[in-house]
This record gives sequence, structure tokens and C-alpha cells, in this order.
Amino acid sequence: MTASRPVAEGLFTDGDEGPALIGARCRACGTTTFPRQDSCPRCARVDMEERPLPRSGTLWSFTVQGFRPKPPYTGPEPFEPYGVGYVDLDGEVIVEARLTENDPARLRIGAPVDLVLEPFTTDADGTRVVTFAFAPRG
Repeated sequence: MTASRPVAEGLFTDGDEGPALIGARCRACGTTTFPRQDSCPRCARVDMEERPLPRSGTLWSFTVQGFRPKPPYTGPEPFEPYGVGYVDLDGEVIVEARLTENDPARLRIGAPVDLVLEPFTTDADGTRVVTFAFAPRG
């Protein structure tokens, strides 16, 4: 079995119930953030608790990335355009994420989406690097 690692530590988990993004919620004002952070962007308190975020949401907005990003975000070869969207996670927080679909005719604002893990690239030693994305439901 090929070894794998997340694209960055602390962004997501992959447990028995499937992947979950790791966010933080302010104990003082209730603001939720992703990625996780130590202080609240709303009230500036340093009273954040780590928490898994909902695994599904709705597509709030989207576009298709038609050009290769700058390193280190380049991804697999050969480059293929990919969907990027803002996903509303149950009104708790809106996150920016890759989408598994890159055909704009198959995406629509308000559509339900689910969190998945996808291959991103492979390290020089053969370790598979995975990232998170949202897939249209159905």
C-alpha cells in the first residue's frame, strides 16, 4: 500500500465516519473559522476550541481555475482546469475549496456538496499527497 499524507497538517482528519475539515469556534462569541486559528477574527479573544466541521454543505459560489497556480500549489501533471468554490457549511462557516467538478454547466449555486479527499501530487519518495475537495451530491 502506498503511503499518503495530507497536503498540510491540521486541515482535515480522515476517520471512520469519513473526512472532516478541522475548524475552530470562539467560546466567547461563537464565530467559527477555517482553517483553525488561535484567536477570533470577530472579537479578538484567544478562546478558540478546535472542532470538526460539517461534512456537507451547499455551493455558495464557484469558478473554474483555467491556469496553473504558482508553486507549491501546482498539483499533478499534466495540469487540468479545476473547479473552485465557496461552500456554506450549514450556515456555520463558508470555506473556499477545490471542487471535484470542473464543468461549469454541471455546477449550480445552492447545490448540495459533500467533502471528499483527493490525490493532489506525489512526493519525490513516492508518498501520495492528498487534499480536500467538495463533490456535487448525486
